[in-house]
Amino acid sequence: MSLTEQAERLAAEAASAFDGASSEADLFQLKSRYLGKKGALAALLKEIPRLEPAERSTTGAGINRAKKLAEAAFDARLVSIKDAALASNIEGLDPTAPPRGRWKGHLHPVMRAWQEIADIFVSMGYSIHEGPEVDTDWHSFEALNIPAGHPAREMQDTFYIRDSQEKLVLRPHTSPVQIRTMLQAKPPVRMICPGAVYRVDNDTTHTPMFHQIEGLVVDTHTTMADLKGTLAAFAKAYFGPTAEVRFRASFFPFTEPSAEVDVSCVFCDRSGSAGCKVCKDTGWLEVLGCGMVDPEVFRAVGYDPDVYQGFAFGMGIDRMAMLRYGIDDLRLLFKNDLRMLEQF
Repeated sequence: MSLTEQAERLAAEAASAFDGASSEADLFQLKSRYLGKKGALAALLKEIPRLEPAERSTTGAGINRAKKLAEAAFDARLVSIKDAALASNIEGLDPTAPPRGRWKGHLHPVMRAWQEIADIFVSMGYSIHEGPEVDTDWHSFEALNIPAGHPAREMQDTFYIRDSQEKLVLRPHTSPVQIRTMLQAKPPVRMICPGAVYRVDNDTTHTPMFHQIEGLVVDTHTTMADLKGTLAAFAKAYFGPTAEVRFRASFFPFTEPSAEVDVSCVFCDRSGSAGCKVCKDTGWLEVLGCGMVDPEVFRAVGYDPDVYQGFAFGMGIDRMAMLRYGIDDLRLLFKNDLRMLEQF
């Protein structure tokens, strides 16, 4: 029996077998037996090189014709099995019944705060930059005027990556993105950098992973007055037109002078009324830190501090979401409990 005749016999056998398959799984198993790479028809094609040169083309064409017949039989049976399954599912269906309501999800409170804060600064002319969450010690500390052994490292204790050729860390803030941006771009710079950050913390107001958004402006005539005006405008845009801000002297290694920024309590309307658990009856809420960029940071990235000056600020996106929605435990934001998330 020639190879062509064997192929025709196998095609007829395959068509009969396909016709008897009762499920898609059975059908695909049969397809593998007859039409797969190691199937019966493929085995015949491997025999062609052993034939006389004059016979090879006609034999190959004959086997391929048989293979196409088998494939057509497979496709037809697959359609009939799917149609039968659809028909069985439709039985008992009332086409006049109203459609079921579709449940719609929504953005997580942190993502809503992230997008709203970013939109506010973009409207002020800021660009958005992102960077790696695993970064070098130099980008995360050294370039930010926090050398090894500096006490400020204890406040930003982070996770170190073992067995790395470079000293790598999970970034404790998004400030490394500012460093990378300044290394790549010349002033003027006006940017924000939102993202996840990591520190060794875990209590009602801290988690090992949280989200920050930091901002940086660098130019030849940027002043502390520009910083105060920017943050006052942001507070009114985010918390409402009656929001007020106050600055308190503070310390950050990468800014000088530095300040903590408070916003008037959005829960007791700055009245400091007895019983306000959020502001603890002070009428103020701490929301972010800021300051004028330290000249040492500019030197680290190749900017001339005698020509350029700028300001930087940073806030926790999660805390901003907590203040907006009255959430008193940061950990609730990361538990994926629908009873809490559906409130927003």
